[in-house]
Amino acid sequence: MVSRPTITDLAKQAGVSVATVDRVLNRRLPVREDTAVRVVKAAEAIGYHAIGLLKRRLTEIPQRRFGFLLQKRDAFYQKLGKDLVDATKANSLIEGKCYIEHIDELVPSIIAARIREVATRVDALAVVAVDHPLVVEAVEAVIAMGKPVFTLLSDISSVAKTGHIGLDGRKVGRTAAWTISRTARGPGKIGILVGSHRYSNQELAEISFRSYMREHAPEFILLEPIVNLDDERIAYEAVVDMVESNPDLVAIYCCGGGQDGLIRALRDESVERRIVVVCNELTATTKAALIDGTVDLLLGTPTVAIAGRIVELMIKACSMADLPHLPPILLPAEFHISENI
Repeated sequence: MVSRPTITDLAKQAGVSVATVDRVLNRRLPVREDTAVRVVKAAEAIGYHAIGLLKRRLTEIPQRRFGFLLQKRDAFYQKLGKDLVDATKANSLIEGKCYIEHIDELVPSIIAARIREVATRVDALAVVAVDHPLVVEAVEAVIAMGKPVFTLLSDISSVAKTGHIGLDGRKVGRTAAWTISRTARGPGKIGILVGSHRYSNQELAEISFRSYMREHAPEFILLEPIVNLDDERIAYEAVVDMVESNPDLVAIYCCGGGQDGLIRALRDESVERRIVVVCNELTATTKAALIDGTVDLLLGTPTVAIAGRIVELMIKACSMADLPHLPPILLPAEFHISENI
């Protein structure tokens, strides 16, 4: 009597592990679509008894677990987290679960450790992180495990990453410069705040801001940038000192976070002279600052659009046999002034 093929026979015929066949049969973990198809064809070839179940698995909606590693729990990242959860749930191509993690300490070693830890619990990962060798190493270690890793908002210098989505930093910086050069009360000094130059999006925005001013408005004096680590307290102290030390200050451009500290400092200083302010993201605090004239322009991140696109990219990457290298997606910033909010 000829014995019927076993799961080991099926795995050998398909060129996969027994564990992979088990995942296809029982949906214990996601399996790439082409791998599942290969297992079904192998089952047909050897007459495996559970061929019907295997075929049904191909038509079922795959389960996917997506992880998102974000920065501090401020209003912006809370909003982005909610939009990512909503986008994962709303996508009809998967039965998705969304894991949102926040990092309150922006230390490269801590970020790298969290990347490695979160990756063990998800099928694909998207991170907002500084560009640092430890972070790059962690991302590439996850890629080596066969899991897609995307960068959100700020890119990193890794050729292995699966893809990137964020704003066009060059356009953001030049837009801020265009606004200030045309609305400032006259030539004078311009203060610049950055969260960290290791955020590539902030660094590019600052470089582009300086490039535009050098080309089109050389009569302005640009102060050296102050790093505030996206910390409200540091930003507050920096702006207070900036205002008191520079009576000819005509504008401030904030490339990164710390907007709440910037706004509070300008209000506490009760500056009589007009200072044009351009910063980022529409929140309750920045909206109030637009209305009362403390801030002139907000360059916002379209979090709903970014959330929808990154979920689509993660689904695509998880369905491919080999991890892809997808081209970056750069979206335009949202414009918020007092008259359009």
